[in-house]
Amino acid sequence: MTLAITPTVAHADDGDAAAGKLVFNRCMACHNAENDKPKVGPSLMGLFGRQPGTVAGYTYSKSMVDFGAGKTWDEALLKTYLPNPKALVNGTKMAFPGLKTDKEIADLIAYLKQFSPRK
Repeated sequence: MTLAITPTVAHADDGDAAAGKLVFNRCMACHNAENDKPKVGPSLMGLFGRQPGTVAGYTYSKSMVDFGAGKTWDEALLKTYLPNPKALVNGTKMAFPGLKTDKEIADLIAYLKQFSPRK
């Protein structure tokens, strides 16, 4: 009997947290992920599994609160949101135009996951 060993190959969707930290530099003026203190925008610490528009101590636009009803931040929702936040949530206070590549989005998601408890 012969046993073949195949190395595990990371999928592009897995993202690279170290590269995601560099992508997050574009977000840092308004957000942080390492603590729960809001800046211009809400903290992204604990983002995964949280309902959009619900961080205590941060005042969201009505459009973000309405958008968040019945939703939870997860990879799929972020992949829809991050390319063009204003198109998805018309009236959001977020001025960021979005991320343009799937790699940047996957890397940012990998970075942000480090600051959310695993469920």
